[in-house]
Amino acid sequence: MGIFWELLQQDKIEEQQAKSEDIEGRLEALEQELRQTHLLLRKTLEALETHLSEDIDGDNVIGR
Repeated sequence: MGIFWELLQQDKIEEQQAKSEDIEGRLEALEQELRQTHLLLRKTLEALETHLSEDIDGDNVIGR
């Protein structure tokens, strides 16, 4: 009976590791998407400030 219990435990451990790796992969993808979104937002803000000749984000610089 002990060997079956060990096999069951090992299966549960491997199942948990697979879930963990999946979550880590999704987290990494979300972090990358967030970086890309931030970059796009920054570029959009710079273009808008340049177009309007106005400091929108309060950094005392237009278009940067």
